[in-house]
Amino acid sequence: MNTTHSTRPTSSETHLPRPALTAVLGLVLVGLGPQLASDVVRAQEPVRINRAIEAIESGEAAVANTHWRFVDMEHSPFSGALVREVLAEMNEDRTPEGQMRLAPLVRIPQDGDEDFKWAIKQALDLGAMGIILPHVDRAEEAMRFVRAMRYPPFRDSAYPSPRGERGWGPGGAMRLWGMGGADYARKADVWPLNPEGELFAVAMIESAEAVGNIHDILQTPISAIMVIPGDMAMDLGLGPNPPGRNHPEVDAMFDRVREACQAQTRVICGAGDGRARTDQRLAEGWKFFLPL
Repeated sequence: MNTTHSTRPTSSETHLPRPALTAVLGLVLVGLGPQLASDVVRAQEPVRINRAIEAIESGEAAVANTHWRFVDMEHSPFSGALVREVLAEMNEDRTPEGQMRLAPLVRIPQDGDEDFKWAIKQALDLGAMGIILPHVDRAEEAMRFVRAMRYPPFRDSAYPSPRGERGWGPGGAMRLWGMGGADYARKADVWPLNPEGELFAVAMIESAEAVGNIHDILQTPISAIMVIPGDMAMDLGLGPNPPGRNHPEVDAMFDRVREACQAQTRVICGAGDGRARTDQRLAEGWKFFLPL
């Protein structure tokens, strides 16, 4: 597998400094009609690094294999070397704007009640654009999750709380994201807690306890929740779901979580389910989806 990072410049590397850009646009726009001028201005707007966040901000659902890639380290061997290889491969597939075509989101093996800080730090330092944390059952676990993904705040930060605990050393991430340390430190923050952040924090909802605590979990500054049918069925004592469908009790849990999500507007409602139910789940309003 090719592990050489792409040398193509990102959009931030090709943009002029803002004063120079403003002067150039002022000269160019004089000769353009209103529609063409508007198109030029839009073309110079900053480009999102994380395409999952970009999709959601544009009103779309962020779907795996269309906007983001599910890098599973929970039910696959947890290996930093493997994550590095996957990210190097993804680095070769970029949009014309310089973005990685799929935002890499890594599911770590630790559950919400375990020590997961070190695994989050390693995945993010390698260049992951988001973390998926399994079995988040309580709001305090979701808060620890956010703190583990954030750096301690800059003194001028408009979003200092909850205070981050991530240690500094993102050499791989800086190369993958195509930026220096200061820029990375400001961009590597949890969205939408920081609206300019590029990190996506996903708490997996996989138990009756988590569903019972869903309103409290949705009050924390995570990016999204994701309901998963497999572990939910096991937690309810039903055994694996039947081929091609879920137990009715599992679908009822999906409905309870969706209703709680619809009562708030900040945390993204996400789900994983069978590929055959993709259209159904998206029609129900889930905005972050993993076809299983």
